[in-house]
Amino acid sequence: MSEGSSRTRRSGRSASRNGSGANGGDPTARQESALDGGVPAPVRDLASAAQGAGALVGRLASYVAEQAQMRVPRADLDERDPDYIRENLPGLWMLASLYFRAEVRGMHNIPAEGPVLIVGNHSGGNLTPDTQVFTLAFHTYFGVERRFYQLAHNLVLSMPGLSMLRKYGTVAASRENAHRALDTGAALLVYPGGDYEVHRPIWDSAKVDFNGRKGFLRLAIEKDVPVVPLVAIGGQETALFLSRGERLARLLQLDKMFRLKVLPISLALPWGLNIGDMLSHFPLPAKITIEALPAIDLPEEFGREPDVDEVYDEVLGRMQGALTALAAERRFPVLG
Repeated sequence: MSEGSSRTRRSGRSASRNGSGANGGDPTARQESALDGGVPAPVRDLASAAQGAGALVGRLASYVAEQAQMRVPRADLDERDPDYIRENLPGLWMLASLYFRAEVRGMHNIPAEGPVLIVGNHSGGNLTPDTQVFTLAFHTYFGVERRFYQLAHNLVLSMPGLSMLRKYGTVAASRENAHRALDTGAALLVYPGGDYEVHRPIWDSAKVDFNGRKGFLRLAIEKDVPVVPLVAIGGQETALFLSRGERLARLLQLDKMFRLKVLPISLALPWGLNIGDMLSHFPLPAKITIEALPAIDLPEEFGREPDVDEVYDEVLGRMQGALTALAAERRFPVLG
């Protein structure tokens, strides 16, 4: 054995005695070595990297979820301004009565106090004149002090010039905002058909089409509030709606970006061919007729634990029957 090898062994024994070797006499180091269980360093590094990547993915998922939640902001219900509504009722009256020659029936069917869910069919593209007509009728009948909120797609509230809708009580559509509105004892107007129904082709103007959406019934059951069906006709005659543009919306991935399942195509003033209706349009002066149907007490009619599918079919059946009757009264499109 060489002199160098002898020195190496002596150096190793000295290091072991002095606790200065790889694990030396440090009990903590020996414990870590035992916990490693003899796993090679490359494997430990790979596991550590995987844990770091998992944590990064978790943080990214949380961020995406937060951003998705931010798309539908929590409503500030106090933005509703009774004084603002009172001041603008004359303008609404001129629009509804003179331009749309509106007729609203059955307001007595809406309970005079307490929370109530008003469920309507949706018409007129992004302009929805039937909502404006009903807003006038509600405040004229019950007074501006009674709380009245309307759910709308958040993109509507984000459009330039439409932020004033919040003063009328329009809030971004979400389950949380709906619950909060009803908790204040308010009347809440919802359009389950949403963008799908409001852009239906004009030849389906007398059709109630919620596209199978039943969340409004679960809301009514959970909050134990009466449901008032509301039907309107005329709004879908304010432009020539040709197609919902569902395939185009999927192609452009609008659902992922904006929660939009349609990109409607219509002929409308002043654009001519109007794709998307993002800038709205100038509505034709179609006669609008609206009717509130008798309130439905869900527990009384369907029991304490109603079958949602059964209730859905019944509510839509009543609405469709009333809308068909309103359509039968019309002699000509637009003119009424």
